[in-house]
Amino acid sequence: MHQPIGFKDPKHPHHVCFLKKSLYGLKQDPRAWFQRFADYVSIIGFSHSRSDHFLFIYCRGSDIAYILLYVDDIILTASSDALRKSIMSLLSAEFAMKDLSPLSYFLGIVVTRTSHGMFLSQKNYAADIIERAGITACKPSQTPVDTKAKLGATAGPPCDDPTQYRKLVGALQYLTFTRPDISYAVQQVCLHMHDPKVAHMHALKRIVRYIQGTIEFGLHLYKSSIASLVSYTDADWGGFPDTRRSTSGYCVFLGDNLLSWSSKRQPTMSKSSAEAEYRGVANVVSESCWLRNLLLELCCPIRTTTLVYCDNVSAIYLSGNPVQHQHTKHIEMDIHFVREKVAREEVRVLHVPSRYQIADIFTKGLPHVLFDDFRDSLSVRQPPASTAGV
Repeated sequence: MHQPIGFKDPKHPHHVCFLKKSLYGLKQDPRAWFQRFADYVSIIGFSHSRSDHFLFIYCRGSDIAYILLYVDDIILTASSDALRKSIMSLLSAEFAMKDLSPLSYFLGIVVTRTSHGMFLSQKNYAADIIERAGITACKPSQTPVDTKAKLGATAGPPCDDPTQYRKLVGALQYLTFTRPDISYAVQQVCLHMHDPKVAHMHALKRIVRYIQGTIEFGLHLYKSSIASLVSYTDADWGGFPDTRRSTSGYCVFLGDNLLSWSSKRQPTMSKSSAEAEYRGVANVVSESCWLRNLLLELCCPIRTTTLVYCDNVSAIYLSGNPVQHQHTKHIEMDIHFVREKVAREEVRVLHVPSRYQIADIFTKGLPHVLFDDFRDSLSVRQPPASTAGV
């Protein structure tokens, strides 16, 4: 910061001010800090990931290390303890750091290690949401959303406290990081943040009541092969009552572990269920391509074809048929990149019966039994049982 006009030191006019400010004090501080950190880790041998801007990768023969940075919170993992200690000493020599031992807590997510893998949970954060909603003594709900038609923008009288509604919805969005089972329900209430109604608040409170009954639940990650990517995609055609846009949902598994998921309203209206499903396939293929590039940078390339399971036969034909016929003339050209990936044998789009279409949980409300089955398939379960003496 240069000396302000009228307050320059006549003896040292070219000196600059030294600000004693915290990292969060100025708008430009995080960017300046990130650039300084990135410049230093590149000097000690890390390369900047092109797939994830906050990821740094060290790969020298059999020595591999990753640094994930979020402002001033850092996760460091390495292929050997000696390499980890070496990198820690280099970082500590340049920055004031503290080693918090093996990963157990990061950005509100509690990490529990077991002999079979890891368990990610936001129990305390979920409890805070329930308390903020003021329904700590309510009766739990079996599912986060009912099986009825979606709520429109004009569903009843206005909500009494729109600010409270928006705060709770924003908090629930962060909870979906370890609770993919509520992604669809949260996505639905997010659509009405601009003008929430009483019916929307009731839908929001149902999500909170569901969380209260499943507050112990979290995402399990198991030791498994990382040789294949398998994804499921689905779309609910014209489900939104006001614009008749469709809702797309997908989930991507790396081996046995859920890696990525999404529930999102499509940006345009689809003329048919096949088009809506085809757009959903394009979304998950885009995500799979990004994951393949990321894993390649992480020195863990996927050499097998990515499998995409869809329950719409017409969408499967569209993904493999290069003929541009009458029913697909209006579809944007960028959606047809799926055909190129299929032709290169990087992706295979296969049929799955609707009963086993896991992505249904991201596009519509499901009956209790089916919802529990799909939730279990996503590895969203209760924490692992503690062993005596551990």
